[in-house]
Amino acid sequence: MKVLLNDGLEQQGLKVFHDAGIETDTKKRDLAGLLSEIGQFDALIVRSATKVTREIIEAGAKGKLKAIGRAGVGYDNIDASAASEYGIVVKIAPYGSTNAVAELAIDLMLSISRNTPQAHNSLKNGIWLKKRFEGKELTYKTLGIIGCGRIGQKLASIAKRGFDMDILGYDLYPNQESGIKYVSKEELIEKSDYISIHTGGKDIIIGEKELAQMKPAAYIINTSRGSNIDQTALYTALKEKKIGGYATDVYKEEPKTEGEPFNDKLKDLDNAVLSSHLGASTTEAQIETSTEIARVISNYLLGGDFVNAVNAGGNIAVEEKQVYTLFVHHKDVPGVFANIDKVLADNNINIRANYSRQINAGYAISVYILHHQVTPEIITQLQAVPNICSAKY
Repeated sequence: MKVLLNDGLEQQGLKVFHDAGIETDTKKRDLAGLLSEIGQFDALIVRSATKVTREIIEAGAKGKLKAIGRAGVGYDNIDASAASEYGIVVKIAPYGSTNAVAELAIDLMLSISRNTPQAHNSLKNGIWLKKRFEGKELTYKTLGIIGCGRIGQKLASIAKRGFDMDILGYDLYPNQESGIKYVSKEELIEKSDYISIHTGGKDIIIGEKELAQMKPAAYIINTSRGSNIDQTALYTALKEKKIGGYATDVYKEEPKTEGEPFNDKLKDLDNAVLSSHLGASTTEAQIETSTEIARVISNYLLGGDFVNAVNAGGNIAVEEKQVYTLFVHHKDVPGVFANIDKVLADNNINIRANYSRQINAGYAISVYILHHQVTPEIITQLQAVPNICSAKY
């Protein structure tokens, strides 16, 4: 097995591959290089720099390519639809940056509340200003979190324990065990002193209507996507001081290379605090992310593990189809699976998955996940198959 790391990977991630016996290649390929060589690799792992287009995927599918990994959360730079068409799994590493992004959200909340970036810039320019930068405290305020997944829940924990904030949450699939009080989106917007966005995707979450519903002194924190907020309506609300302020790490249009000019008009507003997409940019997050993506890609290549796949269910439950189990105790010898499959196929039963483990020397237990339930007659047929000890449902 061989993996191409086209945007590099930390040494800790490389070690995961090496320990699994998987060869790695960290040489950077341009588009022409990828098109000519991608078929030689079993997997391709990228960060945000490499765009994995349909053309690249098609070239890889003609060769050995089986998986594409994104060392991070967002995978906008990967054509996941094309990958699905060609039977290539796309995986991400969403957990490595959880703490880093949640901490940055707190940092942005403090920065916009206490005006520390403005004070810093003033002092750097040799001007001492104090009264102008009077701020507000986070303690006992209400934090509304839109999107209460792993990052939203981590942020809620930090804000509650560290600042004794009241936490409101809005999520399409609320986790009632998270300790967050879930309310409607409208109630969250109307009651929150701070609104933090953690939804992902490209849809507008806060537009002109939502901005008008906010408290006049409320702040928005965005570490999700620039497109999650109507940028025209936001600029107007900030310019006219209709909300307290906006602190963001993400933008609808972002520079692609280091040192490139930044032209977002938010930079001209004194009630906006900006950072350059630093959410996952910590030493710890980079290490965690590299080992996570190395682990999930290795586990897929070597063991068929679909965890963290974005174009296939991590487990069968997410497919939301009724399934049934069949348990077969058998000798661990060649031909058994083929005979079991034939009995099921002859009875028009589709096998969704098959998990098998040795249970004793020379014997195994195989658990079949089926789309139809077997009958007593099928059990009788299976038990008549050579080398099968028992079959149960």
